Formats: sequence, structure tokens, C-alpha cells
Amino acid sequence: MKVAVLSGGRSSEREVSLRSGEAVAVGLTEAGHEVVPLLIEKSGRWLCDGDPVSILPGAGLAADGAAAEKLAGVEVVFPALHGPFGEDGITQGALDTSGLPYVGSGVLGSAVCMDKLTLKRLCADRGISQVDFVQAIEGDDGWKERVSEMAWPLWVKPARLGSSVGISRVKSPADLDAAVAGAAAHDPRVIIEANSEGREIECSVLGNLNPEVSLPGEILADAEWYDFEAKYTDGRMKLEVPAAIDEEVTERIRQLAAEVFILADCSGLARCDFFVEADGTVRLNEVNTMPGFTETSVYGKLWEASGLPYRDLCSRLVALAVERHQREMQHSF
Repeated sequence: MKVAVLSGGRSSEREVSLRSGEAVAVGLTEAGHEVVPLLIEKSGRWLCDGDPVSILPGAGLAADGAAAEKLAGVEVVFPALHGPFGEDGITQGALDTSGLPYVGSGVLGSAVCMDKLTLKRLCADRGISQVDFVQAIEGDDGWKERVSEMAWPLWVKPARLGSSVGISRVKSPADLDAAVAGAAAHDPRVIIEANSEGREIECSVLGNLNPEVSLPGEILADAEWYDFEAKYTDGRMKLEVPAAIDEEVTERIRQLAAEVFILADCSGLARCDFFVEADGTVRLNEVNTMPGFTETSVYGKLWEASGLPYRDLCSRLVALAVERHQREMQHSF
């Protein structure tokens, strides 16, 4: 198929997106697809070969000049975008307007999983085990009473960012206000989470209505915690796959990943992150609907270890995008 690969964007995860987009373009080309690279500038403008790209409601994408010929006949879009304005439903809504199929979750699933507070409340309603959490609300200090009942250290995070951007590990009450202010500089929605001493186990999900789940892998970081530098510096993170956990815990993780994927209305792909406590308790940490997508990223590595090579994974995702689009087109809305 003719696939437009969208990367860049406005978020602080822009550089990671560019790397993901390059890898996806190579994977799709190796799988036999024709790739059209699209770039979203920091300003939010879409470009194809330097020419501005427009979204035509119900009629796909358009551009002037030489880019017009490249965009003609695009059948599906692969938005290799991470963070706000790309992974949170905003771009997905724009692509829905275009009428083109696209890889990954729709507006609802993307928005729910991007916002840690919303996802955690949804999962709490289902009784899914998680660490305790509180929302820090500007102008209302009521959350501080709840935080005082939680054990230190605590984690303060922007609710709608990824790649460990804006996260602080807070060891005492004296540092809490500064950590909240730091997170709020990125996002007015701030979440404070209890600490877990559990092992960090991740698994990859692939599919639409009947998702498949990869072998789980364990994150072993050369750092006090799995921060941005540990994630994106060569040699700072090791992925052990399959994770050295017993069969019962493995199946519990895979079952939970599929359950949360469906509960949050995800489509196509997601990476589900868990904590496994010393007593075997499995707690959901978060869900990423468009995780890092280079050939060395965790999502692809877990599928490779499960028997699905990177280029075939890219191709499967394009097929799943078309399948979901065709199914949704059967409804009148």
C-alpha cells in the first residue's frame, strides 16, 4: 500500500518521534509498501517535501507542487507521534476528518491512555490493581492531606507526557511543592503516585477487537530510575525478554494487558507497563498507545522475541488500520 508516515510534532518527545518515523519508513519499505514521509514542524504545520499539507474533509491529504503527486493515492497514515498533539487524540481527530485509515487507537483510546489520571480512574472502577495516586489541583490544597497519608518517596508527573519528561522522585515533604510546580510547567494536570519497589515488566499488544499480547520483558536500567537518559542513551537500559518471572505471573500480565487494551478502547497497538511486587502482585503502571517505535525500542523488541520481525510488525499495523477503518465505515454514526 501507499503509506504516509507522520513524525515530528509539537511535543517535547519530538526527537524520539523523528527517530521512530525513520525506522517505520524503513520497515514498511522493506515489507514492500510505498512510503511518503510527512513532517510536523514544531509550529504544528504539516509538510511533505517542504510543501504545506492540507487535510481535506473526507478526501484525504493535499499539497501543492511536487508533493501533490507524492500524496496522491495515499491509502493509510502511520502517525509515529509521541506525547501531546500526536498521541493524545488531537491528530487522530484530524485524520478522522480526512477519511483516511490510520495506525493506532482512535480519539477516545488515545486521549484516555495519554491522561494518566483518566486511565487510572477507569481501571480503578474495574478493580485493576495500581499504586495509589492523587491529583494535585492548582488553587485547591485538599490533595495535600491525602498525600500526607502516603509513604515516601513519591513520584510527581505531568499527567499527559511520556518519555519520563517532567517527572520527579520526591523523598520528603519539603520538596513536594517544587516538584508539583515543575510538573505543572509541562501540564496543568499533575499526578502524584505512590512508590513501587516492584520489578518493571512491559508487554506489547497488537490487534483490534481480539488483541494478541507479546512475551513480557523486564526493564533493567543503569540509573536510579528509568528516566529519559536511561531510556534513550545506548547501553543505559537492558531489556530481558522473556522476563524471568513464573508462568502464572506471566499469564496474569498478558491477560491484564489485553483487558486494559479493550477497556480503554485501544486499537492497533499499545505497550502496557506493569510493576510486579515481591509477593507476585501485578500492578498496572501505564499504557502507551504509540510507544517508541525504532527497531531497538521495547515495543518492537518484545514482538521480535515473540516471533514477529520488525518489518512484518509494521505491515501488520497498516493492515489493522485498514481493517478498523472498514469496520467503522459500516456504522452510520
